[in-house]
Amino acid sequence: MAALVDAGWTEGRWLRAERQTAGKGRLGRDWRSPEGNLYTSTLIRPQPGDPAIGGLGLLVGVALCEAIRALMPASNVQLKWPNDIMAGQAKLAGILLERSGEAIIVGIGVNVRSAPALPDRLTIALADLVGGAEITAAVLLEALADRFDHWLVRWRLEGFAPVREAWLASAHPIGTGLKVSTVNEKALSGQFLGLEADGALILGLDDGTHHVIHSGDVGFL
Repeated sequence: MAALVDAGWTEGRWLRAERQTAGKGRLGRDWRSPEGNLYTSTLIRPQPGDPAIGGLGLLVGVALCEAIRALMPASNVQLKWPNDIMAGQAKLAGILLERSGEAIIVGIGVNVRSAPALPDRLTIALADLVGGAEITAAVLLEALADRFDHWLVRWRLEGFAPVREAWLASAHPIGTGLKVSTVNEKALSGQFLGLEADGALILGLDDGTHHVIHSGDVGFL
């Protein structure tokens, strides 16, 4: 994808792979990539006057969650900060944003037909959910591209506030127990209290204080 950035790849275009041999997730994790799932990338080229780019990961999460819900209204999928798509406590999809020159590459992986068995977390596929057996990667990408375009335009016109509101509406409830691991601090656990205006996670601790998380690995308690 970085080569396509250098070649002038424009916003609104998507690259989809049938399978990957070197997929990766957040924090350098391997992303297993059998055929039948969705592995896709697009890019965002920040423009003068754009809002701060820090909330773009949440924007992509909102678009993907809405796309799945549109195709599978009974699926009850939810967002987990910063941009994982969950079905209950099982991970359904992940999103990774990386800077490449003046562009931001958006990588998305969705367990459509099958989910990998991982030692440290639950996983699930769309095919395991109500209404998901007939969904294909191509159909999901079409719905995703529509919602992504919608939210990118709205973000540019209205700023991050509507994205934040939509993210909270699609996320697990306030009060959900979370554990957070960060690079420079010890692991924290507490309750989900919402998002700061910039999209940072607000974690309520047992002593009554709260901690603002700008980056980290989040799981359910």
